[in-house]
Amino acid sequence: MRTFLTASLLAAAFAAPLAFAQESPAGLWKSIDDASGKPSALIRITENGGVLQGKIEKLFRTPDQDQNPTCGLCTDARKDQPIVGMTILEGLKKDGDEYNGGQILDPKNGKVYKSKLTVRDGGKKLEVRGYIGMPMLGRSQMWLRQE
Repeated sequence: MRTFLTASLLAAAFAAPLAFAQESPAGLWKSIDDASGKPSALIRITENGGVLQGKIEKLFRTPDQDQNPTCGLCTDARKDQPIVGMTILEGLKKDGDEYNGGQILDPKNGKVYKSKLTVRDGGKKLEVRGYIGMPMLGRSQMWLRQE
Protein backbone atom coordinates (compact mmCIF):
# COMPACT_ATOMS: atom_id res chain seq x y z
CA MET A 1 0.00 0.00 0.00
CA ARG A 2 2.84 2.35 0.86
CA THR A 3 4.52 1.66 -2.50
CA PHE A 4 1.25 2.37 -4.34
CA LEU A 5 0.82 5.68 -2.46
CA THR A 6 4.40 6.73 -3.22
CA ALA A 7 4.01 5.81 -6.89
CA SER A 8 0.73 7.74 -7.07
CA LEU A 9 2.29 10.85 -5.55
CA LEU A 10 5.26 10.68 -7.93
CA ALA A 11 2.97 10.26 -10.93
CA ALA A 12 0.90 13.27 -9.83
CA ALA A 13 4.02 15.37 -9.31
CA PHE A 14 5.26 14.62 -12.84
CA ALA A 15 1.83 15.02 -14.45
CA ALA A 16 1.07 18.42 -12.89
CA PRO A 17 3.66 20.41 -14.92
CA LEU A 18 2.50 18.68 -18.11
CA ALA A 19 -1.11 19.61 -17.42
CA PHE A 20 -0.10 23.20 -16.68
CA ALA A 21 1.93 23.38 -19.90
CA GLN A 22 -1.14 22.35 -21.91
CA GLU A 23 -3.05 25.30 -20.39
CA SER A 24 -0.53 27.70 -21.91
CA PRO A 25 -1.12 28.93 -25.47
CA ALA A 26 2.53 28.22 -26.28
CA GLY A 27 2.79 25.55 -28.98
CA LEU A 28 1.69 24.77 -32.52
CA TRP A 29 -1.89 25.58 -33.53
CA LYS A 30 -4.00 24.93 -36.62
CA SER A 31 -6.24 27.86 -37.49
CA ILE A 32 -9.60 27.09 -39.02
CA ASP A 33 -11.15 29.51 -41.51
CA ASP A 34 -14.41 30.65 -40.00
CA ALA A 35 -16.07 31.03 -43.43
CA SER A 36 -15.10 27.69 -45.02
CA GLY A 37 -14.44 25.60 -41.88
CA LYS A 38 -11.21 24.36 -43.48
CA PRO A 39 -7.69 24.58 -42.02
CA SER A 40 -5.91 27.73 -43.15
CA ALA A 41 -2.52 27.81 -41.37
CA LEU A 42 -0.23 26.44 -38.69
CA ILE A 43 0.84 29.09 -36.20
CA ARG A 44 3.61 28.61 -33.64
CA ILE A 45 3.01 30.58 -30.44
CA THR A 46 6.01 31.19 -28.21
CA GLU A 47 6.34 32.93 -24.86
CA ASN A 48 9.26 35.12 -23.95
CA GLY A 49 9.27 36.97 -20.62
CA GLY A 50 5.54 36.44 -20.19
CA VAL A 51 4.71 37.93 -23.62
CA LEU A 52 3.24 35.80 -26.42
CA GLN A 53 4.15 35.95 -30.08
CA GLY A 54 2.80 33.88 -32.97
CA LYS A 55 4.36 33.16 -36.38
CA ILE A 56 2.87 31.39 -39.37
CA GLU A 57 4.78 28.17 -40.09
CA LYS A 58 2.63 26.76 -42.88
CA LEU A 59 -0.30 27.73 -45.07
CA PHE A 60 -2.87 25.23 -46.30
CA ARG A 61 -3.33 26.23 -49.93
CA THR A 62 -4.94 24.52 -52.90
CA PRO A 63 -2.61 23.61 -55.80
CA ASP A 64 -3.96 26.46 -57.93
CA GLN A 65 -3.11 29.08 -55.26
CA ASP A 66 0.23 30.84 -54.81
CA GLN A 67 2.13 28.57 -52.40
CA ASN A 68 4.31 31.40 -51.06
CA PRO A 69 2.08 34.50 -50.97
CA THR A 70 3.14 37.88 -49.65
CA CYS A 71 1.17 40.37 -47.60
CA GLY A 72 0.45 42.91 -50.32
CA LEU A 73 -2.27 44.58 -48.26
CA CYS A 74 -0.14 45.06 -45.13
CA THR A 75 0.65 48.69 -44.39
CA ASP A 76 3.57 48.29 -41.97
CA ALA A 77 7.03 46.69 -42.28
CA ARG A 78 5.32 43.41 -43.30
CA LYS A 79 4.13 44.88 -46.63
CA ASP A 80 5.05 42.56 -49.50
CA GLN A 81 6.82 40.16 -47.11
CA PRO A 82 6.20 36.38 -47.29
CA ILE A 83 3.31 35.30 -45.08
CA VAL A 84 5.03 32.05 -44.09
CA GLY A 85 7.41 33.04 -41.29
CA MET A 86 5.50 36.24 -40.58
CA THR A 87 4.70 37.31 -37.01
CA ILE A 88 0.94 37.81 -36.91
CA LEU A 89 0.33 37.71 -33.16
CA GLU A 90 2.26 39.79 -30.62
CA GLY A 91 2.21 41.54 -27.28
CA LEU A 92 -0.29 39.31 -25.45
CA LYS A 93 0.15 38.87 -21.69
CA LYS A 94 -1.63 36.66 -19.18
CA ASP A 95 -4.53 38.41 -17.45
CA GLY A 96 -6.47 35.97 -15.28
CA ASP A 97 -7.81 33.22 -17.56
CA GLU A 98 -7.10 35.20 -20.74
CA TYR A 99 -4.16 36.60 -22.63
CA ASN A 100 -4.74 40.12 -23.89
CA GLY A 101 -3.19 43.52 -24.54
CA GLY A 102 -1.74 42.45 -27.86
CA GLN A 103 -2.61 42.50 -31.51
CA ILE A 104 -3.19 40.17 -34.43
CA LEU A 105 -2.65 40.71 -38.14
CA ASP A 106 -5.08 39.28 -40.69
CA PRO A 107 -2.81 38.73 -43.71
CA LYS A 108 -5.86 38.39 -45.99
CA ASN A 109 -6.76 42.05 -45.60
CA GLY A 110 -3.57 43.51 -44.07
CA LYS A 111 -5.43 44.87 -41.05
CA VAL A 112 -4.14 44.75 -37.48
CA TYR A 113 -6.67 44.20 -34.69
CA LYS A 114 -6.52 44.19 -30.92
CA SER A 115 -6.52 40.60 -29.75
CA LYS A 116 -7.21 38.30 -26.85
CA LEU A 117 -6.73 34.56 -26.41
CA THR A 118 -8.52 32.08 -24.19
CA VAL A 119 -7.35 28.48 -23.74
CA ARG A 120 -10.31 26.07 -23.91
CA ASP A 121 -11.05 22.36 -23.55
CA GLY A 122 -8.10 21.57 -21.26
CA GLY A 123 -5.57 23.20 -23.61
CA LYS A 124 -6.77 21.47 -26.80
CA LYS A 125 -8.40 24.58 -28.27
CA LEU A 126 -7.56 28.24 -28.37
CA GLU A 127 -10.21 30.90 -28.83
CA VAL A 128 -8.59 33.75 -30.75
CA ARG A 129 -10.52 37.02 -30.86
CA GLY A 130 -9.62 40.01 -33.00
CA TYR A 131 -11.49 43.26 -32.47
CA ILE A 132 -11.60 47.01 -32.95
CA GLY A 133 -12.20 49.07 -29.81
CA MET A 134 -13.99 46.60 -27.55
CA PRO A 135 -13.88 42.77 -27.60
CA MET A 136 -17.60 42.60 -28.40
CA LEU A 137 -16.89 44.38 -31.70
CA GLY A 138 -14.94 41.64 -33.41
CA ARG A 139 -14.85 38.00 -34.39
CA SER A 140 -13.43 34.81 -32.95
CA GLN A 141 -11.77 31.74 -34.40
CA MET A 142 -11.13 28.44 -32.70
CA TRP A 143 -7.61 27.08 -33.22
CA LEU A 144 -6.70 23.44 -32.56
CA ARG A 145 -3.53 22.34 -30.74
CA GLN A 146 -1.21 20.27 -32.93
CA GLU A 147 1.41 19.12 -30.41
